[in-house]
Amino acid sequence: MRAKMNSSIGLEKQMPGWTAAIMFVLVCAVSNVVGQEALAPPQSPDKPVDSKTQVAQGGGPTAVPEAAKSGPTREAAEIARILGFPITNTMIVTWIVACGLIGSAQLATRKMELVPTGIQNFWEWLVESLHGFLEQIIGRRLVARTFWLFATFFIFILAANWAGLVPGVGTIGWGHLSADGFVVDRPLFRGATADLNLTLAMALVFFGLWLYWVLQEVGPAGLFRELFTGPREGMSRALILLLAPIFFAAGCIEVFSILLRPVALCFRLYGNIFAGDTMLETMSDLVPSLAWLLPVPFYLMEVLMGFVQAMVFMLLAAVFTLLECPQSEEAPASGD
Repeated sequence: MRAKMNSSIGLEKQMPGWTAAIMFVLVCAVSNVVGQEALAPPQSPDKPVDSKTQVAQGGGPTAVPEAAKSGPTREAAEIARILGFPITNTMIVTWIVACGLIGSAQLATRKMELVPTGIQNFWEWLVESLHGFLEQIIGRRLVARTFWLFATFFIFILAANWAGLVPGVGTIGWGHLSADGFVVDRPLFRGATADLNLTLAMALVFFGLWLYWVLQEVGPAGLFRELFTGPREGMSRALILLLAPIFFAAGCIEVFSILLRPVALCFRLYGNIFAGDTMLETMSDLVPSLAWLLPVPFYLMEVLMGFVQAMVFMLLAAVFTLLECPQSEEAPASGD
């Protein structure tokens, strides 16, 4: 009974934190607009509209060359503009996923029960499993400070990856008629994590919070010593001076690697999800008469890949945080 009570209290404490983080990531997803104009190919206003241009789901026609091919594109398609602000198909899916998670979390914590059932039981199991898993990796003190963000990354990315596999995502939208049938050129929905802007936004959010946590944990001087001075225990002053240039050079390399971490995070997630979407589209077009059958095994693989990529993103963020402040974790965690 006491365990159940502690479980409910723990969920109640953790829920608001990472629910707020979902909102934070949602706001950062607006950076989809950043780079959108640069990525979008230039369009000539005088370009004639093909006579075979058609519309799949309402709205105005889109001029598409006859030789245009179907399949996901690197840039998200602009669906509408609100007060001059572009809304892309990736942003729509991002908002749907985030609102669904927020609503589900609020529903689970609206009436907390001593013996959880239903959706509360599911969220307690998920939160407690993630908390225990991360605690074994980065320690109790650090997980108490960072769990809200790492759990949000995992849950949001997993939901976004799986939402991109829902039938209709990438296949409902505006397009044109071709010899093989109707081709969607501007889908209404697009997988959120198949857009580099969203993955980059999440990576930059993590990098900013990582820098804040590290400075809060060890301070600017401690971070400088961690990067550039190296170990000094048992070393004479002459040896320290002799090795100082080497430690400084190694510190510069470490700084460069730290700056590359957001790039690695965003491109790893984006590349795997975008490649999966491309593979599913290719298998669907390989044999048109078997388009309903050939992608099925790859759909199952993409379900697993969506889970793996969400776990990898969370674990890399956790390990990157642990690397710069390992000493501060050991004493508080072992003293309880």
